[in-house]
This record gives sequence, C-alpha cells and structure tokens, in this order.
Amino acid sequence: MTRPATTTSAGRTPLVELDDVSKYYGNIRALEGVSLEVHAGEITCVLGDNGAGKSTLIKIVAGLHRHDTGTFRIEGEDVRPASPREALDRGIATVYQDLAVVPLMPVWRNFFLGSEPRKGSGPFKRLDVDLMRRTTRAELLRMGIDLRDVDQPIGTLSGGERQCVAIARAVHFGAKVLVLDEPTAALGVKQSGVVLKYVAAARDAGLGVVLITHNPHHAYLVGNRFVLLKRGTTVGDHTRDDITLEDLTRQMAGGDELDDLRHELETGPGPGPL
Repeated sequence: MTRPATTTSAGRTPLVELDDVSKYYGNIRALEGVSLEVHAGEITCVLGDNGAGKSTLIKIVAGLHRHDTGTFRIEGEDVRPASPREALDRGIATVYQDLAVVPLMPVWRNFFLGSEPRKGSGPFKRLDVDLMRRTTRAELLRMGIDLRDVDQPIGTLSGGERQCVAIARAVHFGAKVLVLDEPTAALGVKQSGVVLKYVAAARDAGLGVVLITHNPHHAYLVGNRFVLLKRGTTVGDHTRDDITLEDLTRQMAGGDELDDLRHELETGPGPGPL
C-alpha cells in the first residue's frame, strides 16, 4: 500500500503558498479567502465536489488566471504569474485530467512535445531522435515505469499509464511543484492504484504535489495535508495527524448537513395539511 511520507514541514518555506486568495468573475464568487501550502516532499490534497472551486484554484496556481485579492507566493516571493509558461518557468507543472497528448505519436515524442532536442547545424539540423528515445526510457524507468516500447503510440497506453508518463515528464523537466487535476477520476481501482504509486514517487523525488480529487480514500492513501473546498470557500484544513479517514470522508460528504438529511429521511416529513 502507498503511504504518505513522514517528512515534516516545520520551519520550512513553502514552495507554493496561497494566503486568503479570492477570485471573482463579475458578480460570481469562484473563490473567497482560500489558503493553501505546498511543501517539498509532501502531497497537499484539495478535495471538493463539482462547483467547489477546485478548477479555479488550479488555474490560479498554473498561471491561467490571476487572483483578485490575497497573496500568492512561490518560495516566499509574492507573484502574479501572467501565463502558464511563466508558472512553468518558476517550477510549477500542471497535469490536467484531459491530458494534452497526440494519440498517434510515439511515447517518446509526446514526452518531449514542445521541447525537442536537436542535433547538427544549419540545413542539417534535425531532431535528436536517439537521445529522446533513450532519455524517455531512462526517465520512465527512474520513476518505476517499465514500458515495453517507447515507440508505441501513446494512444495505445491505458489512462493510468498516460498519467504516469505525464508525471515522469514533469519530473524530468525540472518541476518543483506538480499539480494533478483529478488524475484518478476516470480510472478503475487497479489503474488508480498505479497512478497514486507514481504520485508518491514524485513526492519522494522531492517535489511538492497538489492532488486535486473528489475521492477522500485516494487522498488519504498518499496525502500529508487536506484542504476541503465548498462553494469557493475553505471548510476544512487539516494535516494527516489531526484527521482520520472517517472524519475526512464525513466532511467531504457534507458533515452536519448529511446528518440532518439522514434524520429527515428517517423521521419522514410528518403529516400534511388536512
């Protein structure tokens, strides 16, 4: 079973820190007063149902959207990334649920997509295919991913395997923070376990990981910190030491609201008007 690291963040500057961050789209509140810390060698899980604000949070951290109020810090420096490229240059790599891959291209080509090394000069300059093949195979093995053939089209891999390739790619290109958008949402139990194993491998490689999920069981398997969002606000912020899986699941399911609903269903609506 994959288990969380035992590292402690006491006294260390977070790789990424959001402090009382809010985001509005006109009169619509997407996030309000949300805080978050991401430390090296730890996994911070952000949980919430649809509409909780998880997507907006990702977009702010990834540099797609700028926050309206509050503070966003990367390694202690106040920042307002203007683009995903700027966030990536600062070490934040985001892997979305709908992976941006070219299904008919081989695994090695997708691994280097947009960052292809070349050899030669002038009119003889060309892609260094041998280097890309060797590097892809070596980096996947370093993460514990043993593909039969890096020349196979990436579209022939399972959803879990494609997620793992994306994680290995982020590690190879020097990410310090890895943001994963619902990586297990469309996967079965076995494939989800494979992905969580490589999420833990990224953490063990020293990265700070943000795992966005609606599944408290997956979160609790690997998480060090848990931030629960509901309708754009924080309704829970815990370390692994101060919450059990049962309590995390209960808070995720609605907590007191769920108890009220259970009581109402058990007692019934009562007699109607005569």
